[in-house]
Amino acid sequence: MTVNNGDEGCAVVRRSERKLKDPDLGILSTRLLFSIQKELFETLAEQGHPELRPQHGAVLGFLDEEGTRATDLSRQSGTHKQVIGNLVDELEALEYVERRPDPRDRRAKLIVPTRKGLDQMEKSDAIMAAIEKRHAQAIGERKYAAFKGAFQEITAQQLAQFDEAAASRREPRKGTGR
Repeated sequence: MTVNNGDEGCAVVRRSERKLKDPDLGILSTRLLFSIQKELFETLAEQGHPELRPQHGAVLGFLDEEGTRATDLSRQSGTHKQVIGNLVDELEALEYVERRPDPRDRRAKLIVPTRKGLDQMEKSDAIMAAIEKRHAQAIGERKYAAFKGAFQEITAQQLAQFDEAAASRREPRKGTGR
C-alpha cells in the first residue's frame, strides 16, 4: 500500500505496520482472546490449577455442573468433535471431568465435572467476571455494555454467514432432494 506523505512523494507502508496502526476485526479479536486466555490461565495456575491450557477452555468453558454431551460441547465451542474427545481424555486424566451415562439416553455419555473441575469452573467464572468488571470500570459501564452487545451481534452475524455459506456448499444427499 502506498501513502502520499507530501514532499517526498509516495512511501510504502508495510502491511504489518498498517495492521498495527489500524488492526482489522480478526487481529483485534485475536489480541483480546490471547490476552484474556493468558490472564485467565495464569491466574488459575496461581489458584491451584497449573496443568490447564487454553485449549481446555473448549470443554471447561461450556461445561454445565450437571454434565454436557460432547456433541453439545463441540457445537457450542465451534471445535471439531474429535478434538473435544481428545480434550476430554486429557481432562479426565487430569481429574477435571469424568464420563457418565446420560440418564436421558443410556447410549449417550455426559461429560461431568469432578470436584476439581467444579472448583476450576467457579474460579474461572470469578476471574472472568473480574476481567469484565475491570474493563467496564475503565471505559464506563454503558460503553462496555454497548461494546459487548455490538460484539455479540457481530459474532452472531459472522457465525450465521459462515453457517449459511457452508450449507450452500454442501451437495444434496442422494435420494432426499435436499
